[in-house]
Amino acid sequence: MEHEGVRLARTRDHSSRTAVRLEGAPVTNTSSSAYDKLDTSVAHSARLWNHLLGGKDNFAADREAAAQVLAFMPELVQSARFNRQFLGRAVRYLADEVGIRQFLDIGTGLPTADNTHEVAQSAAPDSRIVYVDNDPMVLAHARALLTSSPQGATDYIDADIRDIERIITEARRTLNFDQPIAIMLLGILNFVVDDAEAARIVHQLLDAVPAGSHLVISHPTREVNPEAVDRAVRMWNAGGSAPMTIRSPAQITDLFAGLQLIDPGLVTCSRWRPNGNDTTPASEYCAVARKNN
Repeated sequence: MEHEGVRLARTRDHSSRTAVRLEGAPVTNTSSSAYDKLDTSVAHSARLWNHLLGGKDNFAADREAAAQVLAFMPELVQSARFNRQFLGRAVRYLADEVGIRQFLDIGTGLPTADNTHEVAQSAAPDSRIVYVDNDPMVLAHARALLTSSPQGATDYIDADIRDIERIITEARRTLNFDQPIAIMLLGILNFVVDDAEAARIVHQLLDAVPAGSHLVISHPTREVNPEAVDRAVRMWNAGGSAPMTIRSPAQITDLFAGLQLIDPGLVTCSRWRPNGNDTTPASEYCAVARKNN
């Protein structure tokens, strides 16, 4: 059998982590040290996703890897866009209807249109957002692009999702953990292969925030095109990157244990409170839930 694989970059656990706080004014300086850590010869998940969304912050290796998957799974582009649109709708719902003013976005990826802080601060200019990622290219772009409204604040933390204690400690500089916080985990828990560790991450985050906080998750499943999804995962995991996993809707629902799921519950990203006509099922499932106590 022919071996399938693409060269993909490992998620790195940086020994030196950086936080960049952007409050009230644009920050345009970037550091070459972040770019020095880049390996553009292998594909990376953040850059590949950026390519799928029509962005320009990617390299030939990322585009080649995407092309290999799109050859048998062309709906991946649509799935990526549905996931991004879900982020916007979820943030608008939380800011407009719930009144959330604080967002902790872990695994943010490369900045693109309608970032969390842009959506939140368009609804409520005093919103405060903390982004978390450990990709050096994301860090470099965060310094240049993640600007804040004068009334609000935007912070960036360079950390791995598994280091929740550090994330919470550094996020406290910007967020008030005595007030409700929206925890955003979009397309990131699939890179935490162990179910117990994924549950531990979610529970540790929820334990740190008060009642009235919300949890937002999107996660790939096998529900729409199982054979193509399985093939894509095999290619990804054969390429030497940080391994990923697929979870069933029941397993994703388990991550919301003890929370109140907001209607319509766990659904494909295209069908979570859609504001358009395209509700084509996508491989990414999502939900928003409230912590009541």
